[in-house]
Amino acid sequence: MATGLWGRVEQQDFRSRVRGTLLGSALGDALGAPAAGLSLAALRAAHGPDGLTGPAPALGRHGRVTAATQLTLFTVDGLIRAHVRRDTGAWHPPTDIHRAYLRWAATQHDWGPDERRKDNGWLAQEEWLYARRAPHRACLTGFADDVLGTLDQPKNPTARDAAAASRSAPFGLLVGWEPALVLQLSVECAAQSHGHPTAHLSAGAVAVIVHGLVRGDSLDSAVQRTLGLLGARPGHQPVTDALQRALAAVTQGPPGPGAVASLSPGGDGPEDAADALAVAVYCTLVAEDVPQGLRLAVNHGGDSIAAGTLCGALLGALHGETALPAAWLAELEGRAALLELADDFALEMTQGPSLHSPTTSSPGWLARYPRG
Repeated sequence: MATGLWGRVEQQDFRSRVRGTLLGSALGDALGAPAAGLSLAALRAAHGPDGLTGPAPALGRHGRVTAATQLTLFTVDGLIRAHVRRDTGAWHPPTDIHRAYLRWAATQHDWGPDERRKDNGWLAQEEWLYARRAPHRACLTGFADDVLGTLDQPKNPTARDAAAASRSAPFGLLVGWEPALVLQLSVECAAQSHGHPTAHLSAGAVAVIVHGLVRGDSLDSAVQRTLGLLGARPGHQPVTDALQRALAAVTQGPPGPGAVASLSPGGDGPEDAADALAVAVYCTLVAEDVPQGLRLAVNHGGDSIAAGTLCGALLGALHGETALPAAWLAELEGRAALLELADDFALEMTQGPSLHSPTTSSPGWLARYPRG
């Protein structure tokens, strides 16, 4: 979708889906946070026979998000900066995303924003982000130095958890890109912290599915396209098997915890990105509405944060921001920053040439998203 083809209706729909993706992801993250590390039995013991039915206190308050949302925000920040830097001829999005993740890493060890850093932009000035919210070890070690992990030399080659996938929905918002390029970029950026194919291909799958949804495809069509693209990738089988299990589970009985448990064993071994992806896709497929889909996604013994985050991103991309539960949004930590970043992303994608070009630029925009 070329910039010159954006009409007002198309811009409004795109912004709604961008907002929906980012806010939905954060809602799923916040809903799943109280379930972290708990079995389904423990969830029911703590929250009642239906488990988590709405936001509950975690990490000190209702609606608090984890590192999954923090990293998602910095993914968007990096994507905006990559587009801003096109005018300079320095066009290498993986490097811009990596720099964004290094800015996130600074929030995990600094007391607050460092005003001496000229490349912070506005996002890294947000003081609420300077808190550790259960970051995965692979993210901390992957971004502990300036070395850029690549597919040939990835960071943490045994890390197969869903932390990379949980931050990767924003790649799917690049609707002007071909799906194969969205897959390649998201996989390359996931390998910066997660070198196992199950982890970085799950991240790529999330991005391609979101890409299809934002373009107006059905979820089934988006998953089928993703399966086709994954088939040529080494190590794809666990991820394609997970997606096929999710599709098959829809026809094998009514939605419920039993179906989710069959997709995400949890508790019996290491966290697995493909399991979280399967749960998220299944819950999105069977969801009657956003709250019901998110409840289903987090009430199990697996990685509830990742499953909730991914399911929220898919539901938000599919239905847009107006489908999200208002009462949950009212309590969501960082909602203002999420909305601001979503609108900035939509503005860059649809109106970028009027904000910066080889011949003109908006000083305010370049202060928000420095080229350096």
